[in-house]
Amino acid sequence: MQQLRVVIADNESIIRMDLKEILEEAGHIVVGEATDGLKAIELTRKYRPDLVIMDIKMPEMDGITAAKAISNEKISPVLLLTAFSQKEIVEKAKDSGVLAYLVKPVKETNLFPAIEIALSRFQEFAELEQELEDVKNSLETRKILDRAKGILMDAYNLNETEAYRRIQQYSMSKRKSIRDVAQAIVDSVTKKKEK
Repeated sequence: MQQLRVVIADNESIIRMDLKEILEEAGHIVVGEATDGLKAIELTRKYRPDLVIMDIKMPEMDGITAAKAISNEKISPVLLLTAFSQKEIVEKAKDSGVLAYLVKPVKETNLFPAIEIALSRFQEFAELEQELEDVKNSLETRKILDRAKGILMDAYNLNETEAYRRIQQYSMSKRKSIRDVAQAIVDSVTKKKEK
């Protein structure tokens, strides 16, 4: 496992010290320690660590609420710790976007597999989000391109293939993306209609 930058959040100092020792002995860096959920969020925003290890039960803001905030901002994967393995806590943890969950006491043999799972899931989600964004952009480009082709077809009595070829040629000659050229065509017609 590569060296990780980690934020630890637990209101029990002994737990934080044990976790820090385990992590540092494995070559990782603890960049911040918090005793409550609010401080954990603050440190996570500040340091943007590779991983946040956080207790569920903490003062100010509990770990589940803090984990949800961190997950919503997509800053770091969160590994939750708890002394309880009750079903409702597990369900709340799943709903918060937590990527792994460990019951205390934390042992090195359990910690590192849970870390690898959290990191792997975080990476998978990031890749899925990127794919979704790419598909959205592709669909948006397609819609703009279709409108631009329609405008050219009407204005110059072209078929769809010829209209696309003109957009493509202009795109290459001006070193602009096809989407930018198509958007400019659509925008020019929109501006004329507004006048």
